[in-house]
Amino acid sequence: MNKWKIFSKGFIKENPVFVLLLGLCPTLGVTTSAINGLGMGLATTFVLVMSNIVVSLVKSVIPNKVRIPSFIVIIASFVTIVDLVMKAYVPALHSQLGLFIPLIVVNCLVMGRAEAFASKNSLGDSILDGLGMGLGFAFALTLLGAVREILGSLSIFGIQFAEADGMLVFVLAPGAFLGLAYLIALMRKITDK
Repeated sequence: MNKWKIFSKGFIKENPVFVLLLGLCPTLGVTTSAINGLGMGLATTFVLVMSNIVVSLVKSVIPNKVRIPSFIVIIASFVTIVDLVMKAYVPALHSQLGLFIPLIVVNCLVMGRAEAFASKNSLGDSILDGLGMGLGFAFALTLLGAVREILGSLSIFGIQFAEADGMLVFVLAPGAFLGLAYLIALMRKITDK
């Protein structure tokens, strides 16, 4: 597989949220605004790339019996770094994302890419895969957050563009399901052509 295909498959063809339906817990939980979606997406991208790097480097020295626990320890280390950096430098976003930051450890996207790709491929390909999948995840979260924020609050990235009230359902949890369903349908329509 060429390098561009490895990198770009996470954008549309194998988008973690819209196609593979991975990482739906943070997708539904934090996307009340575009900035929350972007912040969570970038945090997950960092963890995904860094854990893919380490897993790719140490795959030959990890015994099969402790492979998954080893991957969890590697991922948890990078999640801890992300959590502490966000708490120090973007405390408002950190408080908005709350519990979902530590839950990156058990995000099936991160664990799945470590197990299915990084543990079987070269370092360069693992970096490209992590970056592509992470950016696709960030795109999906940001898009869903933007849709919910526009329809629910009549604002985008916190900038109000109308004085009227938006549709309350998109600010609440059901809005995440509705928005995600319509975005998945739209993605399927675009990719099935």
